[in-house]
Amino acid sequence: MQRMTTLAIDCGGGGIKGSVLDEAGTMRAHPIRVPTPYPLPTALFVQTLVDLAHQLPKAERATVGLPGMIRHGVVVTTPHYVTRSGPRTRVLPELVEQWEGFDAKSALTEALGMEVRVLNDAEVHGAGVIAGQGLELVMTLGTGLGCAIFDGSRLAPHLELSQAPVRWGLSYDTYIGEHERRRLGDALWSRRVGRMVEGLRPVFLWDRLYLGGGNSRHITPNVLAKLGDDVVIVPNSAALVGGARVWQLLID
Repeated sequence: MQRMTTLAIDCGGGGIKGSVLDEAGTMRAHPIRVPTPYPLPTALFVQTLVDLAHQLPKAERATVGLPGMIRHGVVVTTPHYVTRSGPRTRVLPELVEQWEGFDAKSALTEALGMEVRVLNDAEVHGAGVIAGQGLELVMTLGTGLGCAIFDGSRLAPHLELSQAPVRWGLSYDTYIGEHERRRLGDALWSRRVGRMVEGLRPVFLWDRLYLGGGNSRHITPNVLAKLGDDVVIVPNSAALVGGARVWQLLID
């Protein structure tokens, strides 16, 4: 019997990557990555994903992870794709108008010709790593900060933790994002990660915290040793593996 295959696409601020996986999350094709084009109207976004899919083996269904607040496949808000040339550049009002309320699920279902799930990128990442036991929090460290919460195998409604203030005028997205890592260097940036974990622990009281995303590998050994046994570093490949496993989740 032929196993169901999933086209998994992880959309980031700097790049969009995709692969095809079987139901167990095993990749059936080498991942392909293309730079995120800017400016990025919704039509160009859809076409970019279609072009990426054409470079990969045919799949029966697709999962797309996007930065920002996604509800039932509809974009409520997204931080990067409304800018002129990428993160930390000028926001274009005409792109805000296009993206806010954009039914990405319907548009991609029609363009790709298959059933599609569109979720926040951290939620897809989390689907690739959670054990399905207790309250599990996933935070992804990349261009900014991603967050997803799971209770057992049930995905909780999305929380944009990245927009919460660390202090007046400074959000977690900025405090822990790639721009600050480059400015501070890995050692000082890693100390920020440690302070974030300790500050949020009494807020969530998680059973397990997973730190993923492309920048999790930059956390220094000294900080890693202090994070505690309830914190696990996970590979960025989970962003694609989760594309297959997300179909097994219970989603509110």
